[in-house]
Amino acid sequence: MKPAENILPQQPEKEIIEPQLNLLLTTDEDDDRPVYISGNFNNWITQDKKFLMEKVGKGLYHYKFPYDFKYPDELLYKFTRGDWSEVEIDKYGNRTENRSCKQHSGVKKEHVAKWRHNWLPFKPNFLPKVHLVSEEFEIPQLNKKRKVWALLPYDYETSKDHYPVMYLQDAQNLFNENAKYGNWEIDKKLAVMAEYNIGKIIVIAVEHADSERILEYNVGNTVLGTGQGKKYIRFLTDTLKPFIDENFRTKPEREFTGIGGSSMGGLVSIFSGIMYPEVFGKLMIFSPSLWVVPKIKLSFLDMDEPQDTRIYLYAGGDESATMIDHVKNFKKRLLKKDALNDKMKVRLSINEQGKHNEVYWSDEFPKAIEWLFFSTKEE
Repeated sequence: MKPAENILPQQPEKEIIEPQLNLLLTTDEDDDRPVYISGNFNNWITQDKKFLMEKVGKGLYHYKFPYDFKYPDELLYKFTRGDWSEVEIDKYGNRTENRSCKQHSGVKKEHVAKWRHNWLPFKPNFLPKVHLVSEEFEIPQLNKKRKVWALLPYDYETSKDHYPVMYLQDAQNLFNENAKYGNWEIDKKLAVMAEYNIGKIIVIAVEHADSERILEYNVGNTVLGTGQGKKYIRFLTDTLKPFIDENFRTKPEREFTGIGGSSMGGLVSIFSGIMYPEVFGKLMIFSPSLWVVPKIKLSFLDMDEPQDTRIYLYAGGDESATMIDHVKNFKKRLLKKDALNDKMKVRLSINEQGKHNEVYWSDEFPKAIEWLFFSTKEE
């Protein structure tokens, strides 16, 4: 045996530090959706492919920041499944605060308990106040009466704020739990948007005319015959909007006023914007029935002094053989004049798996509202 004094002291193992920051994410609730990192380093973009995490196992994701990454003083970020409607939440369904990291190397372990799915779940205390404007609102232009609803921000009664307004068609399918074909769940989506401080808005929902719905939403002479759409649009602009502006705390200017709908409701909303560009500065058009009038005249593009307009277009790939082509062609025509490039902002959203129903329009609704009214990003 060697003398004790000749035994060299054992050297501690040198710790190996990863030269780049590695995020290692575990999650209790896993599925096939990709996971992205969004933060103060990429303007909080939700589908930035440069910050797509690698799935390395069930419920296990990894991301290594590039060598040349410019770290802010404090890295702030969240994990999403590709959109704020699919963002991380805690195990109770609550929103989470931004994550923070000041290290530039090594491994940082993170955990997500649950994820939002299509903006849900929602908090009941953020639900808008559903107000029945009238059971039988007079439509003098058509000599009819109609039920009209107003969805007011959850704190409308305690606030003194004035709000932008979105006029929507087909009220029966927007928040009615007993709707035959389902509903857009706009009340729940507005609740989540309010919780996330995305913005508050008044929605005016006009019920359709049941068996005369297509007649009312058909504008002029089309393949469907002669419609009453022009009279219906005059009701919206000349009768309903003045009443709403007088009785609710609205921002009445065109830049704060939108109109929208789906299918034939989307088509009549397009015509509303064309006929009254001085009234509507925002158009939310989902799956429009452009086949009814494929050569629609875009007369508002010929204005001497065109005003800023935002148009959100959505189409599903599983709706019809021509839906996406019609919508793409419509966007192309909207942007045809170079002089309008600074005035006309059009966002086209396409879901290749999207069908012609309320489930897919529900998914687009909060995205459209946020972009139309509360986003300053250029398109």
